[in-house]
Amino acid sequence: MNLEKVVFAFFIVLALTLNFGFFVGEIDNPEHHNVYELYAALVVSLIATVMKFGDRTHMGAVLLATSLVADLQLIVAAIVWGWATSAGGSEGINSATMASIASLSGGALLANITSVVLLVTETVQVKR
Repeated sequence: MNLEKVVFAFFIVLALTLNFGFFVGEIDNPEHHNVYELYAALVVSLIATVMKFGDRTHMGAVLLATSLVADLQLIVAAIVWGWATSAGGSEGINSATMASIASLSGGALLANITSVVLLVTETVQVKR
């Protein structure tokens, strides 16, 4: 068993599951979406992205692209949340703002699902 591949797959799947955990719930209800879960999803997604930089294959490029998409959407979601709760946002987290944050997380979730499907596909194709 290759420990490097185990750690790589661990972070890819963890990014997906944390993102899914944040996304699940009523899309416009702030009580169903935890800010710490969003930040955990973002941090793990960034770690997974850094781990994908070393792969020089075509599949590696596609995996990196999916991670960059997920990172971008989670970063924007975190910025929107921060803006809404800081002095710049006058009303705080309302249902429309929460729906935007959850929607951005949903886009990142799709990118993470694509990444996991590609990882599984690549793993199945490896010959022993």
